[in-house]
Amino acid sequence: MSCPALPEGFDATDPDLLQDRVPFPEFARLRQTAPVWWCPQRRGVTGFDDDGYWVVTRHADVKYVSTHPELFSSTTNTAIIRFNEHIQREQIDAQRLIMLNMDPPEHTRVRQIVQRGFTPRAIRGLEDALRDRARKIVAQALAASGDGSFDFVTQVACELPLQAIAELIGVPQEDRLRIFDWSNKMIAYDDPEYAITEEVGSNAAMELIGYAMNLSAARKECPAKDIVTQLVAAEGQGNLGSDEFGFFVLLLAVAGNETTRNAISHGMHAFLTHPEQWELYKATRPATAAEEIVRWATPVVSFQRTATRDTEIGGRKIRAGDRVGLFYSSANHDPEVFTDPDRFDITRDPNPHLGFGGGGPHFCLGKSLAIMEIDLIFNALADSLPDLRLAGPEPRRLRAAWLNGIKELRVSHG
Repeated sequence: MSCPALPEGFDATDPDLLQDRVPFPEFARLRQTAPVWWCPQRRGVTGFDDDGYWVVTRHADVKYVSTHPELFSSTTNTAIIRFNEHIQREQIDAQRLIMLNMDPPEHTRVRQIVQRGFTPRAIRGLEDALRDRARKIVAQALAASGDGSFDFVTQVACELPLQAIAELIGVPQEDRLRIFDWSNKMIAYDDPEYAITEEVGSNAAMELIGYAMNLSAARKECPAKDIVTQLVAAEGQGNLGSDEFGFFVLLLAVAGNETTRNAISHGMHAFLTHPEQWELYKATRPATAAEEIVRWATPVVSFQRTATRDTEIGGRKIRAGDRVGLFYSSANHDPEVFTDPDRFDITRDPNPHLGFGGGGPHFCLGKSLAIMEIDLIFNALADSLPDLRLAGPEPRRLRAAWLNGIKELRVSHG
């Protein structure tokens, strides 16, 4: 099915496009005219030896694919929808060791172990420490702002997710900037400003994995009362090998750091461009705000699955081996599900957004932690920087194929 209203050569994974904007108008046209649409691509341009992929734009269809792992595999081509065209196939296949790119039953085994660290009790146990950290982060940004302006991304948004990961797995806080640097290098190879090659990104991943493996080995040698010990040295309960723990920390560095950082950055921008919502938040602190921030931001624009056999989505025939793109940014603006979806509304309830995935085995394990972090940082901002406002031009966006990233957001106060 063609979609003539789209611009010539439209591809929602084009890094040049996503550096400029998320293509919401095009997603709306696709939902109306071709909700499951074949996007042709030059063979090899995304790192895959095929001629394109299916664009799935409706909320219901994204949920369907997400909840049927027997039909749609995360392992075959990984969940990452676009790599650099110079990547080698063996580099793609190596990423199958990351939980994000596993299928049941292996995914089930690893997730059952890892979720020990994400129980409600474990997350609640972090709350007081993270509340204190959130307040200190905002106070430090205020103290360092000098002329009253600062970059919200580096001074505020990136800090709490990094510190939360460090708190969660026992990484010394002084090492958090190393994790920040490694994770940036892993996901920023499409952005020329960083001048980061695929090789640099791969090396950063290996350094992070090595760091985590050393941490795992230390806990096996000398157990402590922390999540690392629970995951790698739990006698008789199954545990992660050192390499599995290394890949888990790599996933945390991206899934738990980059995504929450971008949700906070987009959330601040949304508040400051919708000042009535900022005033409402400061006055009432609604419990629904964090979920709406995630819906609005949708930090992961898309992931992919690969059809395991001939099937259908939304009446379209999908062949075995076809790649299927799940566009969460589109699903989260589907008017069939959300009233006035293009409105930022922190009281929206219910809010069945897919910002943490479409359900199924890969639903985000760290959702509760992310929501807590967002709540804590915006409460701290409302308490200490209530007069925050935009300073300078629009946010500078990350050039990336599947992340809705912000590199810089200048704000001021006073």
